[in-house]
Amino acid sequence: MPPNANLDELRKRRAESRSGGGQTRIDKQHSQGKNTAYERLDILLDPGSFREIDAFVHHRARHFGMDERRYPGDSVVTGWGTIDGRLVYVFSQDFTVVGGTLSEVHAEKICKIMDLAMKTGAPVIGLNDSGGARIQEGVESLAGYADIFLKNTLSSGVIPQISVIMGPCAGGAVYSPALTDFTVMVDGTSYMFITGPDVVKQVLNEEVSFEELGGASVHSSRSGVCHLVAIDETQSLLLVRELLSFLPQNNLEDPPIAATSDDPLRTEASLDEIIPENPNRPYDMKHIIQQIVDDGVLFEIHENYAPNIICGFARLGGYSVGIVANQPMVLAGVLDIAASEKAARFIRTCDAFNVPIVTFVDVPGYLPGTDQEHNGIILSGAKLLFAYCEATVPKLTITTRKSYGGAYCVMSSKHIRGDLNLAWPSAEIAVMGPEGAVEIIYRRELKEAKDANAKKSRLAEEYRAKFANPYIAAERGFIDDVIEPRDSRPRLINALQVLQNKRDQNPAKKHGNIPL
Repeated sequence: MPPNANLDELRKRRAESRSGGGQTRIDKQHSQGKNTAYERLDILLDPGSFREIDAFVHHRARHFGMDERRYPGDSVVTGWGTIDGRLVYVFSQDFTVVGGTLSEVHAEKICKIMDLAMKTGAPVIGLNDSGGARIQEGVESLAGYADIFLKNTLSSGVIPQISVIMGPCAGGAVYSPALTDFTVMVDGTSYMFITGPDVVKQVLNEEVSFEELGGASVHSSRSGVCHLVAIDETQSLLLVRELLSFLPQNNLEDPPIAATSDDPLRTEASLDEIIPENPNRPYDMKHIIQQIVDDGVLFEIHENYAPNIICGFARLGGYSVGIVANQPMVLAGVLDIAASEKAARFIRTCDAFNVPIVTFVDVPGYLPGTDQEHNGIILSGAKLLFAYCEATVPKLTITTRKSYGGAYCVMSSKHIRGDLNLAWPSAEIAVMGPEGAVEIIYRRELKEAKDANAKKSRLAEEYRAKFANPYIAAERGFIDDVIEPRDSRPRLINALQVLQNKRDQNPAKKHGNIPL
């Protein structure tokens, strides 16, 4: 074959591979507001950086007419590229080819990419848009899923793994995203569930739509499966790019330091007045965080799930940090099951990838009640405690107001290896709130008093004056310093600089036994 003919053959085959399931199916994908597998990669990656592998792979199935439905590359596009110049590995499922279903070779392509990512220490991003297991292949397809799950698990904590749900993700397919570090969903066009609406109706006689059962709004606010929600596919991919800017390439590297024009010595006088005089009055912790971090940017994770605790990434003096903060605007910032698990997962992610943790504390305790107790608040609270205790990254804590009881211990206190524990003058650090304390300490006196309410109020004020302040804790070294709120930003940045070379380690073990 003449040289030009060889090139023509290559170009023909490559064009055939890029055409997926054909123009008709591509048009249908577009009509549903969805991009093709290649178009998504063009948005996600730096221009011209994508390098595809396995573009000429074909599936091996012969039954049920599959021998006549063979497409080069099968139903997934794999390769690597760069985001802001940093190497990432990618796979993008192609719904135009047999509904994006996972075949034996589909799984092999994904596993090959994940093996390369582990060898070279770079993130993996999966763009999911699949009808699930390819039933024409039977157990071979199921075996492919299991192979991917194993790779997800072995990669966990070694390289960042991000899943973007851009269409259906059902049955066993949902477990791979659930095993990754972050899951992004597209509102209105993506959904996740173990069993679909038809099965739910058949088994439980319950009518439910795809969106109600497993849409982005459900998983971002009720189940906690989804970390970030985008209004469309483009935004979902831009969110991934921004998320990666806070993370290192792997667990042996530090996160990138970003240049900033925000003065590291900047103080914020408004913070001196932000805590209300009434200790029961709420305020917005996000406003405090935004006043302190670089350029006021907080990249929030799980924004709509368990909003009584805030988790997200930010920068301080260019350093990437993970923010964990109680939110007095929601349930008074109390810790409950969902909040504890949300924060625990985020803390462990930060610790795995060397991201320092900055904690803002205003917590009255754990949420009481039979619902919480019967559903395992003890185990959930222990997960949060475990996460903070095991973390070896720099841990900085500022107590802005309340820090009561067991919640004081849990929220990155000095006793669980907090590196720098600061408090504002408004901090109240005690076993419990003044009202609850006097009811226990002076139970008999209050019972015998003529005006129990007046006496209780007076005793509560005495307790508040004596114990509800940061100075007793500071006297014992549990608080390293009491600072003016305006100085929070420069003090935190200075601490990050001091702790750059912090080295801490846990006892040698196979792994801890976190209370799941």
